[in-house]
Amino acid sequence: MNRVRIGIVGIGNMGTAHARYVSGGEINGAELAAVCDISADRLRWAKEQFGEALHTFESVDAMLDSGTVDAILICNLHFDHPSTAMKAFARGIHVLCEKPAGVYTKQVREMNEAAAASGVKFAMMFNQRTIPLYKKLKDLIDSGELGEIRRTNWIITNWYRSQSYYDSGKWRATWAGEGGGVLLNQCPHQLDLWQWTVGMLPSRVRAFCSFGKYRDIEVEDEVTAYVEYPNGATGVFITTTAEAPGTNRLEVTGERGKIVIEDGKLTFWRLRVSEPEFNQTFKGAFGQPECWKCDVPVSTDSKAHKAITQNWVDSIRTGVNLIAPGEEGIRGLTLSNAMYLSAWTDGWVELPLDEDRFHELLQERIATSRYQSNT
Repeated sequence: MNRVRIGIVGIGNMGTAHARYVSGGEINGAELAAVCDISADRLRWAKEQFGEALHTFESVDAMLDSGTVDAILICNLHFDHPSTAMKAFARGIHVLCEKPAGVYTKQVREMNEAAAASGVKFAMMFNQRTIPLYKKLKDLIDSGELGEIRRTNWIITNWYRSQSYYDSGKWRATWAGEGGGVLLNQCPHQLDLWQWTVGMLPSRVRAFCSFGKYRDIEVEDEVTAYVEYPNGATGVFITTTAEAPGTNRLEVTGERGKIVIEDGKLTFWRLRVSEPEFNQTFKGAFGQPECWKCDVPVSTDSKAHKAITQNWVDSIRTGVNLIAPGEEGIRGLTLSNAMYLSAWTDGWVELPLDEDRFHELLQERIATSRYQSNT
């Protein structure tokens, strides 16, 4: 395939951003061929911005059946991500999906199965996997430089959102409109990075979520979660949209030291000998392993969204490996679903997740949501 004809589903904030760089020729081997949106005004705007040659459609099916696209970039509402992707898979059309993969893992699992059966290229827009800081963290963990993981701790509270932000759309911060709050809207990237860098999901989760604590919303705006991993390690994840100034600090401790990512820097507090080895050989009353503070040099070059889109197009054209394979979208979503389920049931949640129980409780909240999609 010489050029991949891309169609964008949903020409809102993120869809517009993607359309601009694709139409601007910033993705080698690709062109913006079509956009789809339920808003006639947005479609007219797209024609004005990107040229009269652009194909516009009011329905996903019409776009997929038109023969004008080889691949689609999904930017519509969270609940519609899996169903939109599965329609494309059925027609042999490649898919790049914005985060999150969906709202509940039961639906996303069906999407993954459909993708595997189709044989097309399926990727997630996990653009933060391209950030050099997190790539280096993953490299240090995967290489064994940090030793076996013992603890993870992520404080990610710099997602400040005012009431006016939530008031900007009736669907925002509702169970029926978005399917969740800070965990599903702002934090999918961090939840993905959390599991991607350490290379494992927890074995169980205990979470405390506050729903509408600081804002007039029905979903969560503050979360503190504690997790336990299969190897005995523990972790904490803290987030909110109502804290100013916020913090973004990730700390990962292993047998050979700890790594801290904060303020755009990666610091490796490296032990000269591992903690288990020191403990076995040290005979004094007080002491600890010799530790070196290493400011690890990390590139600042990250093309973020463009890098993921280029990688997806390259995979379609030449078969290169995907940075963020679509089927991995279920992993971070498993974490948020488990946190919700723990808060709703006031107890521990074991993984694998009870997907049917989560779906049942989510549907109860959707049924009483202040937003209903048919209005």
